[in-house]
Amino acid sequence: MSEHPTEATTPTREAGPDRRKEHVVPDLPPGVAPARVRTFVRRGRLSSLTKDRVERLAPARSVPDGPFEPAAAFGRTAPVVLEIGCGHGHAAIAYAAAFPERDILAMDVHTPGLARMLADADEAGVPNLRVEIGDAVLFLEERVTDATFDAVHLFFPDPWRKQKHTKRRFVSPANLDLLARVLKPRGHVLIATDQDFYAEHALAEVAAHPRFEAHRIDRPQWRPRDGFEAKGIAAGRTINELRLDLLP
Repeated sequence: MSEHPTEATTPTREAGPDRRKEHVVPDLPPGVAPARVRTFVRRGRLSSLTKDRVERLAPARSVPDGPFEPAAAFGRTAPVVLEIGCGHGHAAIAYAAAFPERDILAMDVHTPGLARMLADADEAGVPNLRVEIGDAVLFLEERVTDATFDAVHLFFPDPWRKQKHTKRRFVSPANLDLLARVLKPRGHVLIATDQDFYAEHALAEVAAHPRFEAHRIDRPQWRPRDGFEAKGIAAGRTINELRLDLLP
């Protein structure tokens, strides 16, 4: 979840030049588990600018309700990529521009960031980009059939630093099972993070999973160097690039 702003231009993941603002998440009583652990926190109100962008631009880039059918959503048959937690959409727009022969669906729960992406995508003129506002896990569980996506992108997800919040990290056994189901054969997941502990967490989870094999890779040249990547580099952190290949 690349960037989670309260407004289209105000990042909230960091407080100060080298610190992320911690989410205030109430602890559950001992022995009580949520029905499903969420990997995000909703926050912020919608400005008039955000509402205007969504009302004007979202209809042309939204996917139809019901089961996700790529051909119906994009008007053609082509390889399809899902970006989870797209934030302001810089990576999604750059991917759409770099690979016009492929389609990309960008998802996030934070409407202001998606509204900004809609405006930028409109200016960039990328016809192969669609947007879905909502919880990606629920979307995959309820609306996506097996072997739908050629790839999934997860760039700079919320690291959930505290040990007691480990289960909120997106890379988990349950979500890896889900990704393995919706990926096509020989599909893959790209992950980028500026948090070494999160990269090690992801590698450990994948090592214990029977359907994926993880590799450290070079940085994709098409991805813009901004947002959390730029902040991580400015703070002296290493950008970890991982590729999870789906096994037969």
